[in-house]
Amino acid sequence: MASRLREKYAKEIKPALQKELGIENTMAVPRLDKIVVNMGLGEATQNVKMMDPLVQDLALITGQKPVTTRAKKSIAQFKVREGMPIGAMVTLRGEKMYEFLDRLISVALPRVRDFRGVSTKSFDGRGNYTLGLRDQLIFAEIDYARVDKLKGMNVTIVTTAKDDNSARSLLKAFGMPFRQGA
Repeated sequence: MASRLREKYAKEIKPALQKELGIENTMAVPRLDKIVVNMGLGEATQNVKMMDPLVQDLALITGQKPVTTRAKKSIAQFKVREGMPIGAMVTLRGEKMYEFLDRLISVALPRVRDFRGVSTKSFDGRGNYTLGLRDQLIFAEIDYARVDKLKGMNVTIVTTAKDDNSARSLLKAFGMPFRQGA
């Protein structure tokens, strides 16, 4: 069974974007490529055991086992040695990507305190959008009583769009709540 957003993209968003952006070839219409969810934990340098709840939370949120990211270089001021675990990341593609985006837009973002929309300035110039989240509690899968420390995360939405305007149109069509007037 295809996810709700994937069907919406095929039936409504793709034809509308093709018309709006004036694209003749249907294969040139921007689409989602992947979503990368990244959680860094600087305190893991002192205590490696802090990585376990981080990895479990990220697995619950995304529905996929995270990869532990390790330090590439040793930095003495931060007490980091090369090869130390310092974070976790998940790359979502296909159905899981659409399911995650659906949950992010319809469930998680509205649960953010004093939410007025996400910034329109977080595009990188190549049609990719990065969103920073302050804590993992906005996701319904996380048990509030089990969390000992709030951890932020970055969600990068990679699209096949050539520029920021077409990527903005794509995400707006998916229902991304962009901030008005900013």
